Amino acid sequence: MSTLTSLKTRIKSNPNVKQFVHRMLMPKNQAKPRLWVRWFVNPLIHKKGKGATIRRHARLDVFPFNAFDLGAGSIVEDFAVVNNGMGDVLIGEGVQIGIANVIIGPVTIADNVIIAQNVVMSGLNHGYQDIHTPIGKQPCTTNEIYVGADSWIGANVVLTAGVRIGKHAVVAAGSVVTKDVPPYSVVAGNPAKLVKQYNDETKLWERVRQVSATH
Repeated sequence: MSTLTSLKTRIKSNPNVKQFVHRMLMPKNQAKPRLWVRWFVNPLIHKKGKGATIRRHARLDVFPFNAFDLGAGSIVEDFAVVNNGMGDVLIGEGVQIGIANVIIGPVTIADNVIIAQNVVMSGLNHGYQDIHTPIGKQPCTTNEIYVGADSWIGANVVLTAGVRIGKHAVVAAGSVVTKDVPPYSVVAGNPAKLVKQYNDETKLWERVRQVSATH
């Protein structure tokens, strides 16, 4: 175990130390790191591959206590927000993070994924069960989102916590994905449903007939 990993483990295991470190890294009631963290700490810890680009107006709310990797040749466009405060954000090579995307970890995006505009993928959920406590003060839960290689996520899509997008899959614009998406398939709608799938025998993308419920 590296010295840095050992230090992280010790901090996370002590609630008082963890709270103190959090106050040092970010202002109270904010999810944005302090300036000194962005300038001096993150560049030493997080990985940015060769040729990777982060546009000037992108917002990186990334912290040293969780991983943030941006693979070679990948790009984070203007007005996108990336936050690893609740879990790692791992972005592969040749990935396009579109304008105004919101990515909240834990999220893993494999190589050569295209993500269009205004996509939201959040690996966390706010607790709401206690009706006597404001939702914003209840504990959060996390469940990793995984986006498979070579896939395409259309504009205004929402990926909910825990979903897995298969390799070379397409999520149509405006879809809300609440269940896993098979590889080599197309899903659409709210909630997203399977509409096309690649047939390896015919070598064609074929429509999937929806079976109507009977009463």
